[in-house]
Formats: sequence, structure tokens, C-alpha cells
Amino acid sequence: MKGDLTKHVLGLSGGRDSAALAVYMRHHHPELDIEYFFTDTGKELPEVYEFLGKLEGFLGKPILRLNPDRDFDFWLKQYNSFLPSPQTRWCTRQLKLRPFEHWIRPMLEDGTTVYSYVAIRADEEYREGYSSKHDNLIIRLPFKDVGIDKAGVMDILDASGLGLPQYYRWRSRSGCTFCFFQQKIEWVRLKEEHPEAFEEAKAYEKNAVEHGSPFTWSQGESLDELERPDRVAQIKEDYEKRLARVRARQRANPLRPGDETLDIDELFGQAKVCLACHK
Repeated sequence: MKGDLTKHVLGLSGGRDSAALAVYMRHHHPELDIEYFFTDTGKELPEVYEFLGKLEGFLGKPILRLNPDRDFDFWLKQYNSFLPSPQTRWCTRQLKLRPFEHWIRPMLEDGTTVYSYVAIRADEEYREGYSSKHDNLIIRLPFKDVGIDKAGVMDILDASGLGLPQYYRWRSRSGCTFCFFQQKIEWVRLKEEHPEAFEEAKAYEKNAVEHGSPFTWSQGESLDELERPDRVAQIKEDYEKRLARVRARQRANPLRPGDETLDIDELFGQAKVCLACHK
């Protein structure tokens, strides 16, 4: 009978917060049969796939891969070779949100009530990206409801034995290798950690500029300019100075002595990133 069905879904980005929410829901709501999904753009960091594999082992069930029906190259042509940017986030819209909507649309049209659990923490604003456009799609924010903040997320991942994805050594976000929300230091580290991905990003950028795109991946300079040795040295020096200033202003937390972990977003100010990619 239509209208009497419910489904519970939780989207994973390969990032810290959504992974912690999956662990939290498994522990605190084992009665729910949650389907975990990951929308794979094909341009993700290899560390993301590694972490998703570990998470599958912990959850004891597979994570559904939602693949876009059109890849990045297809949509790049549709947008006249213009790169995605903070002003025009077509990559998130077409490669992340669109596949999710296509997946759940038949359920909603069949009268199923879909509960979607989103990893917005208690210390965050409810940012854009998951507003429901259907009466049967209900958004739940468990971390907001119970007051779990960044420290709580870290506790959940530590206690589970999962820890952080490996890319947190050098970058503060999941998502595509060439995410335009990266800071300069993250582009430098991408070149060092995954030079082949950096070269691919350069090729996309060169093609875009040749077709008149007003955007480069990193604001104010091309990746060719950014990777020059003197510029790399300057970026690293600027980063260390900023890190020292922020740490000097930090108040010691008596409950977490010696915990001075800082995200890059905390150093440069948190961008209004899209939930589908970066949670």
C-alpha cells in the first residue's frame, strides 16, 4: 500500500563528520535499517576510497555507490568549458545532488517517506545543500539535536578505531582532487601528494582559460603560477605564520590538554561549502 513505507538514508562524503554520524547512528539507533550511500564523481582522492572501505568494514554493510549518469567532462562541455567556482557550483549540482535526487525520486513518488540524516554539527550553522523540495523527504540533524560538536566527532571516530581519513594529514576536506574551495597550501600539498592529479587539474584549467573561462581553480592565479618554486616557498611561509598566530590566540582546553589540532578552514575562515561534498 502506498504511503505506509519509510526509508532511512545517510550520505557519506568520505569526510570526517558524515563518517562519525554513520558510527553514531549504528550505535544509538540500531533499530533503523539505514542505507549508506556515496556519490562518486570519479575525481575523488584515493584516500577517500580507502576510508570508505574501512567504514564499510565497521558498519558491516556495503556503502551504495551512486554514479552520475554524465561525468565531469560531459558537464564541463555543457558549461562551455567554464570551471566550476564558488559562484557557479555546477559540479556539486550535477555530480552530487542530481544523482541523489534521481535515486530517491521513485521512492518519493511511490509514497515512501525518506528520512535523510545529515552531519551538521552542533557548532555549525545549517549550511545550504540539503534543503528538502519534497514533503516526503525529511531531513534529520542528529548531531544538532544532541549537541555533538567537532570535539565530539573526533571522540566518536577515535573510539570506533577508524580515526581520520589519511588526507587530513594535508587537507581539510574530502571531495574532488581539484576542489576550488582548496586553500593555496592545499594546492601545494596536492602537487606533493598526488602530482598526477595536480597535472590533470592544470590541464582542465588551461583548456578552460583557452575557452574564455573567467575562473582559475585557485583565486587570483593559475596553477602554473602557483607551482613556481618561489611562489610555493611563499605560500608555505605564509601558512606557517598564520598557523603560529592562530595557535598563539588559542585557549588551552583543560579537558583536552595538548590538543592543538587545527583544520585549514579554521585558519583561513570556513567557506560556505556544499554539504554533499565536504561533510
